[in-house]
Amino acid sequence: MRLHDVKPQKGSKKRKKRVARGISAGQGASAGLGMRGQKSRSGSGTRPGFEGGQQPLYRRLPKLKGFPIVNQKIYTTINVEKLASLPANTEVTLASLKAAGILTAVKGPLKILGNGELSTPLKVQAAAFTGTARSKIEAAGGSCEVL
Repeated sequence: MRLHDVKPQKGSKKRKKRVARGISAGQGASAGLGMRGQKSRSGSGTRPGFEGGQQPLYRRLPKLKGFPIVNQKIYTTINVEKLASLPANTEVTLASLKAAGILTAVKGPLKILGNGELSTPLKVQAAAFTGTARSKIEAAGGSCEVL
């Protein structure tokens, strides 16, 4: 076998279909585009999302604002001013606050916020403290323990 003997595989060379080149060519007249209508015209087609003049789906739906927070941690929050009513040197936990009636609904771990004043020293155990809450508790002579 020589290079001049090499031929392409039978069936591998297929001529492209020549459309709109007369009726006898097989794809004449409408060139396979059907009869009339926008899709049969030259330069045909519409933009993606076009619905024939009807308000398209992407305009019917409202714009979404922002994204949801994934794995958001929800705390049971309480301000320092609520702790002021407790007696001095009390150990403050989520359970003790619920037992005292200061908290009614428990949504998650306890977080102490810094709104209000505190004068009694307390031993506070919580999952989180804000900076102002920690400073107010420690200024009153209490202690903050992160669980």
